[in-house]
Amino acid sequence: MERYLHLVQFRMSQYLIKIAISLIVIVAAIELSKRSSWLGALLIALPLTSLLAITWLYYDTGNLQQVANLSRSIFWLVLPSLALFLIFPWAVEHQWKFWPALALGCAASIACYGVLVLVMRGFGKTI
Repeated sequence: MERYLHLVQFRMSQYLIKIAISLIVIVAAIELSKRSSWLGALLIALPLTSLLAITWLYYDTGNLQQVANLSRSIFWLVLPSLALFLIFPWAVEHQWKFWPALALGCAASIACYGVLVLVMRGFGKTI
């Protein structure tokens, strides 16, 4: 029983470390964005969350193929997500309020995800 409790504590420590590092990256990006939108965007544009996810997955599983599959899927899913970054600023520049503009950008990304899935199926691939 004592060994089990040590294992649970070890796992919880790992999760807390992962959460702390991830939060630090997000908070740093937000704080940097307050000072310079360009520098904040640079930090956010870096694939830090992807790198963290890839690192945590490898650390947890040691499975390189699973990590490679995650990396490939991230690549394909980044493409439709770019619609948000085109549509949202366009809507704001056309006097849309924040929430409707954000919803429109998200809807555009979701639509692009759907198109991507259909295109990939057409080539006999899945994400």
